[in-house]
Amino acid sequence: MGEKTEFEPGDKAPNPGVYMEVGEASFHTEIQDPKMITLERGETFPKTTNKDRKWKKQTKAKVH
Repeated sequence: MGEKTEFEPGDKAPNPGVYMEVGEASFHTEIQDPKMITLERGETFPKTTNKDRKWKKQTKAKVH
């Protein structure tokens, strides 16, 4: 079983990093100017600006 990729307010951050707010169907719906937060491992995710949103770790662009 893989690691969770989307987190709800109150969840604990599994790893340090920058997390951004995503829509309920984040794979095809992007939020304009999403809220970004920086958390350390074990810190709690804050509330989102909308009950249908979640937090997702920002990914770095892969360069080949």
